[in-house]
Amino acid sequence: MIWLTNSTLERLRDQLRARGQRPSIVAPDPSMTPDAMELMNIVAEYGPLCEAMYLMMSADGHVSNEERDVLRGALRNLSDDQIRSAHMESMLDQAGKAVAESGRDKRLAEVAASIKEDPARAEVAFVLAAAIAFADGAIADEENETMNTLAEMLGIDEKRANELLDDVEADLSKAQAEAQKSG
Repeated sequence: MIWLTNSTLERLRDQLRARGQRPSIVAPDPSMTPDAMELMNIVAEYGPLCEAMYLMMSADGHVSNEERDVLRGALRNLSDDQIRSAHMESMLDQAGKAVAESGRDKRLAEVAASIKEDPARAEVAFVLAAAIAFADGAIADEENETMNTLAEMLGIDEKRANELLDDVEADLSKAQAEAQKSG
């Protein structure tokens, strides 16, 4: 199983924290249940990252268990285990419905637009999407195309995208080597 190492995920999480919390745009409805408010806050913070990973997972028309495992591990680590499996499934369901309603290209553009202005979030989204692409050990042409389009839409130039991809590949190689030693 391929995972980003904890050090990489911690670095990504720290990047998100360093940017500070975004102010709340909409006050929650007072009649909302605590669970509904929790989900609303999780979706506001992690929804675009989850949807970027979903778009990568589904780029080749097949969502593998390895890709789902990487997504779950990444979201759990980024959130300090605050996101429950039910939250992840809800975000994935929403992402799937949004793609079915609007189409992949429109959703990719909307996700990128929602995070583009925050360079740390943009890079985190790109790295997480790349980790999903690498999850099953082979990058399909559709995944490669999605990665290139996402980088362009996020304003990540080719040099920086290659640096980030090199970091992901090195991290995954390290994780695989450690797994082989302990396995």
